[in-house]
Amino acid sequence: MCSRARIAIAFVVGLAGLAAGAGARVFLSTDEALRLAFPGCAVAKQTTFLTAAQLQRARELAGVEVPSALVVAYAATCNGAPAGTAYFDAHIVRTLPETLLIVVDPQGKVARVEVLSFEEPEDYLPRGPWYAQFVGRGLDPELELDRAIRRVSGASLTARSTTQAVRRVLAIDRVRREAEP
Repeated sequence: MCSRARIAIAFVVGLAGLAAGAGARVFLSTDEALRLAFPGCAVAKQTTFLTAAQLQRARELAGVEVPSALVVAYAATCNGAPAGTAYFDAHIVRTLPETLLIVVDPQGKVARVEVLSFEEPEDYLPRGPWYAQFVGRGLDPELELDRAIRRVSGASLTARSTTQAVRRVLAIDRVRREAEP
């Protein structure tokens, strides 16, 4: 295994460890989140290693850091038709981790955002309706705080990290789609 792959795997394992660490408030497990996002659908795990050029493109599209070339996605099929792709994004909000499920529909737009775990004080966690504003959004210049996305009083760092996570996932999804034959 090349050193780049080992680093990518270590990064993902490290993020998973952060989310599962002592004191983390876990609201949904991975399996629960996937069942909620794709009820009654077949879900297949897909692992992709982005090339250096794809990783750079994802960073440029997202306008935020894409920390790893290792991408784990969950593609869902319902009644023989694509239902979307789920990604789990683990990141630091202020000083502690948060893990989000971000579902991208077959048209490349956000279908769902769910908080799986959040270790910051719950006062910093926006309420459900705030997350709904991402639904139907694609990767465009309006997908930013103070544009299409409203800030949250008292949770500005969470709002920023969530918006960055959504941009990162949409960019990765687009790069993966561009690589399809």
